Amino acid sequence: MLDLLIHNASLPDGRKHMSVAVRAGRIVEVAAGLQAPAHETVDAQGQLLSPPFIDAHFHMDATLSYGLPRVNASGTLLEGIAVWGELKPMLTQEALMERALAYCDWAVAKGLLAIRTHVDVCDPRLLAVDALLEVKRRVAPYIDLQLVAFPQDGVLRGKTGPQEHMDTLKRALDRGVDVVGGIPHFERTMADGALSVKLLCELAAERGLRVDMHCDESDDPHSRHVETLAFETQRLGLQGRVTGSHLSSMHSMDNYYVSKLIPLMAEADLQVVSNPLINITLQGRHDSYPKRRGMTRVPELLAAGVNVAFGQDCTMDPWYSLGSGDMLEVAHMGLHVAQMTSQAAIGQCFEAVTRNAARVLGLQDYGLAAGCHADFVLLQAADPMEALRLRATRLRVYRRGKLLAQTPAATSQLHLAGRPYSTACRAESIPRF
Repeated sequence: MLDLLIHNASLPDGRKHMSVAVRAGRIVEVAAGLQAPAHETVDAQGQLLSPPFIDAHFHMDATLSYGLPRVNASGTLLEGIAVWGELKPMLTQEALMERALAYCDWAVAKGLLAIRTHVDVCDPRLLAVDALLEVKRRVAPYIDLQLVAFPQDGVLRGKTGPQEHMDTLKRALDRGVDVVGGIPHFERTMADGALSVKLLCELAAERGLRVDMHCDESDDPHSRHVETLAFETQRLGLQGRVTGSHLSSMHSMDNYYVSKLIPLMAEADLQVVSNPLINITLQGRHDSYPKRRGMTRVPELLAAGVNVAFGQDCTMDPWYSLGSGDMLEVAHMGLHVAQMTSQAAIGQCFEAVTRNAARVLGLQDYGLAAGCHADFVLLQAADPMEALRLRATRLRVYRRGKLLAQTPAATSQLHLAGRPYSTACRAESIPRF
């Protein structure tokens, strides 16, 4: 007997009236009109059943800390870093954990069941590292939490010398942090930035780890550390295991240079994470008009075969006062800024917070196919386009076949003479004549 049978579901690839059968936490069959005895049967009523959402780039150590110790008055990246520097000495492990756990509650409610979070390793106490390692342990039954050792202040910029932050980063990896991070554009010189990429990629290769670097989060078209990242990826045989996050400077690079750069990235099988909400908020701050938006070249990268995912990056922290863990909001913004409004491109934006992001994290057995983990989200939408248009309600969220969260359908009652009793703003209610 099955543990769970969901029938009459629409799938992201366009299939309708599909059934998904679950046993022992795994999908055992996906077929149209499947009939079988099950402990629980759910009629999806034609709604969209999607793999869970995935956030490929986040900062959980800072999340929900907005206003502590003060508000970022300018709203800029650099003031946000300064505010975070002021907050770090005041952090306690308990408070950091409670904020992170609260955010994970939000994530589950939004169908977000895997998060890659960067954790600052420039504090010699490694307080945030220890806190998030404990959070990772606690949320493991319902969220895959992947930690990146992130030297926020620059790995070569330690006050006692270039080895200081490298030592704390290695200590973080020794404690169980999963991924090697970096921030080459924040080192003191371009040469130091390139050196940091080399050293950190060598460290990852030595330890058999993945790499995810904040790279060229700048409006400066001469910030080109992603080129070095692609080179080191190939030199060290790290293809498919290295991610360049942000890549905002590519927005401002000339087309001739990019025509060389993107093929180099594709050859290295470099992964890319863009953070639409934050990139368009923090970049272009020195411009008057025309004003650059700062998001990397998502359509061009995808066209070249580069895997691109979207990240939330920040939620109510020193850099961004908004956010809720809603990856549909992230993808919705991404498709607008990148002008990805064709039918195919809208589908790509949905994949940027599902399938593509799973590839960035290296998740195994992800998806809606026999043998995959029974992790999925039932959305109040007919297809990915409607899900993005409405930032659709997560009707039911499952992990390993177990119900984690559910939300009533979003429907507004109307009190209008001669008009329908209610509306959910769905395409199915639009007259077709």
